[in-house]
Amino acid sequence: MAMNNWYECKVKFEKTLENGIQKKVTETYLVDAMSFTEAENRIIEEMTPYISGEFEVTAVKKNRISELFADPEGDRWYRAKVMFVTLDEKSGNEKKSPSTMLVQAKDFQMAVKNLEDGMKGTMSDWEINTISETSILDVFGVVVKETKPAE
Repeated sequence: MAMNNWYECKVKFEKTLENGIQKKVTETYLVDAMSFTEAENRIIEEMTPYISGEFEVTAVKKNRISELFADPEGDRWYRAKVMFVTLDEKSGNEKKSPSTMLVQAKDFQMAVKNLEDGMKGTMSDWEINTISETSILDVFGVVVKETKPAE
C-alpha cells in the first residue's frame, strides 16, 4: 500500500460572513502531495474556484498520518492517536507504537465509531490513546477510504 504524503496548508483570504461583513480568515486544509511545492500548488488549485479575490498560502507543514477514514456525513476532522500493542518476544513486555490517523465525523462519538469501524480487521491489537478535533476544514486526497460499508 502506498503511503500518502499529507501536508497541512493554511490559506489566508477575505471571507464574506453571513452578515455581509468582509473578514480576513485563515483556514486549514489537508492535501496529498509529493513535496512542499506540490502541496502549495495543489491547495492553490483546489481553493481558486472557491475564493473570490486574492488569497495567500501562509503555511505548509508535513503531517504524519498513517490512515484516513472519511465519512461523507461528517463535517469535522478528528486526529486520533492509536497505539499498536505488540509483545516483545525476548522480554515478554508489551510494546506500544503510536500511529496518527485522521477521522471524519459529525461529532466526537461518531469519530470514535468511525475509527473503530475503520480499524476492523486490523491484525494487531490496538487501543485509542487520544482523539481531538482539528481545525482542518477539508481534505484533498488522491483516494480516501470510506468507513461506511458499500450498499
